Amino acid sequence: MSARVVVLISGTGSNMAALLDAAADPAYGARVVAVGADRDGAGGIDRARAAGVPTFTTRFADHPDRARWNAALAERIAEHRPDLVVSAGFMRILGPETVGRFPVINIHPALLPAFPGAHAVRDALAYGVKVTGATVHFVDEGVDTGPVIDQVTVRVEPGDDVHTLHERIKAVERGMLVDVVGRLARDGWTLDGRHVRLGPTGPGPLPTSRDVAEENR
Repeated sequence: MSARVVVLISGTGSNMAALLDAAADPAYGARVVAVGADRDGAGGIDRARAAGVPTFTTRFADHPDRARWNAALAERIAEHRPDLVVSAGFMRILGPETVGRFPVINIHPALLPAFPGAHAVRDALAYGVKVTGATVHFVDEGVDTGPVIDQVTVRVEPGDDVHTLHERIKAVERGMLVDVVGRLARDGWTLDGRHVRLGPTGPGPLPTSRDVAEENR
């Protein structure tokens, strides 16, 4: 049975589209059961609808504070009974109402713990590093502080600007995200502190959300 995946986006949803393409193969082990956005006009929502995937939008502006927005988002996610939630270009910080309820992973355009936050590519260039890359990690209540699942490196070339470097990072991060989601779905994982091990965890392909929440405490 394929793992149920909910994808959260804020923009065009290119990583989401890559997951949809991968999930078309039954051997992949995961299927996207819903795509959610935090704002109207996210182009990825139209792409998901065109693929026949249910969508929802939970706007931050419709809620009086971050906690109640997170609670509302968690309820919308829960309607689709996910085994895994993927933050794929989702530009909001997820709180305990969400990450304490579901296993959530995120992709970040830097080699964490270096250069967390929304301007990772710019910050890496400004620092003068020669190598940067992308990280897939579990999401906790911090900003890009959760346990690392996988990383890939990208060299900074002479003359790079934010656009050229980010485009090369996106080219490799998409494949890494597809690979990680498939491996999590097919093989499961275990957490030992901050160390993530992909592989069988017992009956069923994925641990429950409660298991993951307990291991992250």
